[in-house]
Amino acid sequence: MQIVAQILFIIVLVAGIGFFARNIRRVIRNVKLGKEVDRSDNAGERFAKMARIAIGQSKMVKRPIAGFLHIIVYVGFIIINIEVLEIIIDGIFGTHRIFAFMGGFYDVLIASFEVLALLVFVGVILFWIRRNIINIRRFLSRELKGWPKNDANYILYFEMVLMILFLTMNAADYQLQMNGADHYASEAGIMGSFPISQYLLPLIDGLGNATLIIIERTAWWLHILGILFFLNYLYYSKHLHILLAFPNVYLSKLTPQGEFDNLEAVKKEVDLMMDPNADPFAAPAEGEDEGEPDKFGASDIFDLNQVQLLNSYTCTECGRCTSECPANQTGKKLSPRKIMMDTRDRVEEVGEIINKNGKFEDDGKKLLDDYILREELWACTTCNACVEACPIGIDPLSIILDMRRYLVMEESAAPNELAIAMTNIENNGAPWPYNQMDRLKWAEEK
Repeated sequence: MQIVAQILFIIVLVAGIGFFARNIRRVIRNVKLGKEVDRSDNAGERFAKMARIAIGQSKMVKRPIAGFLHIIVYVGFIIINIEVLEIIIDGIFGTHRIFAFMGGFYDVLIASFEVLALLVFVGVILFWIRRNIINIRRFLSRELKGWPKNDANYILYFEMVLMILFLTMNAADYQLQMNGADHYASEAGIMGSFPISQYLLPLIDGLGNATLIIIERTAWWLHILGILFFLNYLYYSKHLHILLAFPNVYLSKLTPQGEFDNLEAVKKEVDLMMDPNADPFAAPAEGEDEGEPDKFGASDIFDLNQVQLLNSYTCTECGRCTSECPANQTGKKLSPRKIMMDTRDRVEEVGEIINKNGKFEDDGKKLLDDYILREELWACTTCNACVEACPIGIDPLSIILDMRRYLVMEESAAPNELAIAMTNIENNGAPWPYNQMDRLKWAEEK
């Protein structure tokens, strides 16, 4: 019977990891739909930023309550899952608490796992209360209706159940060790320390070993199956940031937030105009093919770069960006969180077409207008509040600016007020409709 359980465990483990690997390959493929961008510079600075923001959670704690709770869940969930390694080894080889040979250190590990499990459980309950009872404003936005709201709650329920299963498994195991049950008891004494699950013993007091084994094995199997399910659920959830936050922060911009990137094609034209020795009618140099100029700005995901698409997959939908956005606070339609969610939805839509047909076939849709409205784009004040607020280095502003660039340079579709200002700058050197010769007339007035 034991060998059957081991074979079944290996099949489940391989299937779970295999399905997860397939989903990760799809994420990588979808991210590569964007334009390549070189972020290989300043590796030391990038690693330091990743350590500070992604690992150290430095921006998360700017909002102390949510930040503190998130650190508890983050640290607890990662450290508790160290025990998954022991569960996998035990499941494959049919052993029981294979790391118990570490003695006192093992006791400390199990005890810390249990304390963290309790803290995670409490933290998740508080998160649920904040989302569903306190109804914090940033969790009530229109883009969080339906699936996004349910998704956030599903993850909280999952984590609560996993912590309960973990403690139940340990309680039954502890009781079986004290009963001297075969396969559980050890001549060296009790394996592990159980400061939390020991308080569950009165609930199973008086049960026979056979019943306790059923409880322990059921909790054990449900725990590992739940972890594998959770691992594969990440692809369909906003919680993909658990994995992607690290590369996302590493690849984020190191330049000043207000710095605007130049289009190379435009820069060449300006350089040519400003060079008094340049011949505008000269043929291209040998081997230099001017070709068709790149599209200006972005109207669909293919026009965005790969880091921007990675940003969309990494978005936690926490809403800190939207809650800091002055346009949103004054009743405009713009929500930086929605910009990222819409981008991800469009990437996923394109990805599903590729899954179905093997390649992308034009579906008549694009990110602009079908997902993100022009009204949203022009509401942005480019203040960078959203970029500064994001705890994992996402840059919604870059997408907004690229799409506005497309509207202005490809469609000449700037709002009338902006079009007038740009015309005045072109003609008068200033946004006001006054001839340069008349600018100082105000000084002559008495």
